[in-house]
Amino acid sequence: MKRIWNDFKAFALKGNVLDMAVGVIVGGAFGKIVSSVVNDLVMPLFGYLVSGMDFASLKLVLSPAQLNEAGELLKPEAAILYGSFIQNVVDFFLISLCIFLFTRLLGKLSRKKQEEEPPAPAAPPSPTTEELLTEIRDLLKAQSGEAGGE
Repeated sequence: MKRIWNDFKAFALKGNVLDMAVGVIVGGAFGKIVSSVVNDLVMPLFGYLVSGMDFASLKLVLSPAQLNEAGELLKPEAAILYGSFIQNVVDFFLISLCIFLFTRLLGKLSRKKQEEEPPAPAAPPSPTTEELLTEIRDLLKAQSGEAGGE
């Protein structure tokens, strides 16, 4: 059980998982903002342009609600809420557009940053085979000269 817990902690505390969690939370909040823009700004303007139509109330009633004599609900209305669907489609397109523009902006900033960074210093050239063999020969001569001098 302890090993499972340690494995889970190692997984959950990785940087990528934490980044993803932050992204999901920020994305949810961003979705609420865009939904508010659609519901509170865009759709009322669009409704005004089409003669004051409220898209949220557009529906196709399959069977109306049934009430008794006292006005109590016996059977709820069955309806297809296509106005709500239209709002969700507009919501989706606005969120997609915002994400596209945001990723495009990040891409431009990333390219600009790469252009501003100085190139990495070049590595010194590696010695050729002949230079290495010459070094080895000189070292062997030096070692044999030291051994012979003792």
